[in-house]
Amino acid sequence: MSIFEDISQFLENQLDEFLRNNPHLELQALEEQLKEQERDTLKVLLDLKKKEQSLQDQILAIANQIQTWHTRVSKAQKSGREDLAKAAQEREAELMREGNQVWGKMEGVKISTAKSRELLQQIQQRRQEVKEQAKQAKTTQSANPSTQSESYTTGWHQGQNQTSKSDHDSLESKFQQWELDEELKQMKRNMN
Repeated sequence: MSIFEDISQFLENQLDEFLRNNPHLELQALEEQLKEQERDTLKVLLDLKKKEQSLQDQILAIANQIQTWHTRVSKAQKSGREDLAKAAQEREAELMREGNQVWGKMEGVKISTAKSRELLQQIQQRRQEVKEQAKQAKTTQSANPSTQSESYTTGWHQGQNQTSKSDHDSLESKFQQWELDEELKQMKRNMN
């Protein structure tokens, strides 16, 4: 099993080195992930919009029922039918509670929608930043084609400094990606 771990570690190191030498490829992969998150967030926003519309329709239907029962309360009271008036008042109160619950759900959906829009804006902004970084990295690499071969011939100390900086950049991008993923997952949990 140890030999497989060694081979796996070697391949990971080769991939990491390749990505360090071709940072635009890593940035393109990150941009693709951000594109996918953008699509997912847009889908969530569409679902939330449908849910909000459905809740609004429910509220209007309940409001119409409340109005009907309110009219019935008045008619029953005018006719001296307190038994019917009391039952109609209870039904009206029940509908009011139901309407309040649906209204609360709609407010929750509105909050989720606002958070999703904010997340979408952050994703789009991050995607634009990554796109710019990828352009710069590609331009830099094509302007300095010897960079790749130089990285193999640098001294131990110089190579370590380059690795350290790219490790920090890589770690930063990994954390930003993870934070966006976690925020999206949290929003999805909140909506359910």
